[in-house]
Amino acid sequence: MLLLQANRDDILRPLQSVIGVVERRNTLPILSNVLIEKNGGGLSFVATDLEIQITATARVGEIAGTDFAVTVSARKLQDICRAFPENAQLAAHGDDSRLQLRIGKSRFHLQTLPAEDFPRISPITDDKTALRVSQNVLRRLLNEVQYAMAQQDIRYYLNGMLMVVGSQHLTVVATDGHRLAYANSELNQAGDSPAAESQEVILPRKTVLELLKLLGDSDDEVRIEIGRNQIRFTFANIELVSKIVEGKFPDYTKVIPASYRNTFQVDRVALLQALQRAAILSNEKFRGVRLVLTQNSLRIFCSNTEQEEAQEELEIAYAGEPLDIGFNVNYLLDVLNHQDGAEVEWAFGDANSSGLITVPGNAHFKYVVMPMRI
Repeated sequence: MLLLQANRDDILRPLQSVIGVVERRNTLPILSNVLIEKNGGGLSFVATDLEIQITATARVGEIAGTDFAVTVSARKLQDICRAFPENAQLAAHGDDSRLQLRIGKSRFHLQTLPAEDFPRISPITDDKTALRVSQNVLRRLLNEVQYAMAQQDIRYYLNGMLMVVGSQHLTVVATDGHRLAYANSELNQAGDSPAAESQEVILPRKTVLELLKLLGDSDDEVRIEIGRNQIRFTFANIELVSKIVEGKFPDYTKVIPASYRNTFQVDRVALLQALQRAAILSNEKFRGVRLVLTQNSLRIFCSNTEQEEAQEELEIAYAGEPLDIGFNVNYLLDVLNHQDGAEVEWAFGDANSSGLITVPGNAHFKYVVMPMRI
């Protein structure tokens, strides 16, 4: 039975939007599949790992009159579509257990699994908070903090990102216990009514990374709905539903210092390049870098177990106390690579206190990094 005829790109584009959640190894074979479903005049592609579900809809060329649902290996279908040039015409025929793809004179027979066995995350049915934010604003917020999320930490709530929704602001925070990134944006809530009191949810790491792949740099809106144990993002032709991480996120307001007096501003790119050069001779295991602050001077030192050393020096406007402090150089490179401002501002207490990095003229971003002994 002919299921559909379409341009190869009309299939590949939505497939690529959902395939990020498909794990290469699954205990349930059907989780390696994508659910392709026709309902009315549209076609939807659904993938899930039981924690996250992404649905991408598409309007394609000719679709047979009857509705259908079929699951097929997501990566094999993607690889087949990628193997043909743009604008290649694809025809899909289905029977009880196989899907046949015809592209030109090529034929592919793929195994299918019953669509009724495909697991779906149930929709939000409880009371929910709803808000709208533009794609570019949400993408910027996520990008400014995502690198500070922990990876496989035993404190599972750190392997994600805190999202705080207030009546006027959207705040995101990430920390791995060694550094913390904070970003904030004002909300324009025409037509939506978030809770009068702020609501906090922890998004899984994978959800944050998938959103970064899918969000565009446009003013188009993202609708966010937060339920008791899940969250839904709807934008363009994408719907992403994710479970929420249970747990208590650290109180970030107590981590961000407010009274440091030793401050200086420095060209972001010049500092980034100096750190990259010095890091060539850093210890591969500890990745430590020493910052030595004296009047109008910032010197950067990196050394390794072979007694090799790199030194960089930058002229800065600094009249504070002399300071010799160590950091993990990767933590500094991360924040500098994920900002695009011309300058950054550093504030310090003493050699045993954290460093605070901000952007001049932008009160909505803060980055706190703990020192290390070198």
